[in-house]
Amino acid sequence: MKLAGLKPQHFLWEVADRIAVVRLNRPDRKNPLTFESYAELRDTFRALVYAEDVDVVVFASNGGNFCSGGDVHDIIGPLIGLPMKDLLAFTRMTGDLVKAMISCGKPIIAAVDGVAVGAGAIISMAADLRLATPEAKTAFLFTRVGLAGCDMGACAMLPRIIGQGRAAELLYTGRVMSAAEGERWGYWNALHGADVLEAEAMTLARRLASGPTFAHSMTKTQLNHEWNMGLEQAIEAEAQAQAICMQTKDFERAYNAFVAKEKPVFAGN
Repeated sequence: MKLAGLKPQHFLWEVADRIAVVRLNRPDRKNPLTFESYAELRDTFRALVYAEDVDVVVFASNGGNFCSGGDVHDIIGPLIGLPMKDLLAFTRMTGDLVKAMISCGKPIIAAVDGVAVGAGAIISMAADLRLATPEAKTAFLFTRVGLAGCDMGACAMLPRIIGQGRAAELLYTGRVMSAAEGERWGYWNALHGADVLEAEAMTLARRLASGPTFAHSMTKTQLNHEWNMGLEQAIEAEAQAQAICMQTKDFERAYNAFVAKEKPVFAGN
């Protein structure tokens, strides 16, 4: 399957040099999500598992903001008064976006400028690597709208990134985490000025895309699956993963390049 020619209706999409760039496209509203954009993003990340022409995804900002969460008028309002069956269908759909991001087999880099709140914060959390500007504001603000902080996997994932106590504070209070706090706590891999944020994200993406991409997919799988393993099971799973990677041509290419004192050129197989 090839996704370079994808023409989504509810977000922007471009692919160059095997790097896909995704950005929400409602900058006048700080890029909120709608029922339709949730579903289309979910389906796109599911399709990425089979994409032959994409090795890395950059989820970028647009117009100085990343994502302001669920649209108040298009999502929050219509949810009021719905029966439990319909509400559960919606919350499962939002969680399916996170599942799709985790399971897509491609490293995802979030490049966050401005606001990343609610579901926008969740999307950044679900990325493998996170870059931000010093002005970025991140808030898991579900309790501020009368909901639990356990949304879209936050109670499982956020403590693993920043620690239980810090995650609990953010999820209970819904307060903004500053970019400086996020970097100090390990949420952000690095901070960059708004003028260079996307360039830095693309530099990182190109580095990953030029690497052993099959092995990157295996790394992503193990990072996620090993959450649910004991140490012995994890070590065995990694032994099997490495044995599989040792059968690839990229492993042989790396060896030959080392012997020849050259830089390896990987091909993802």
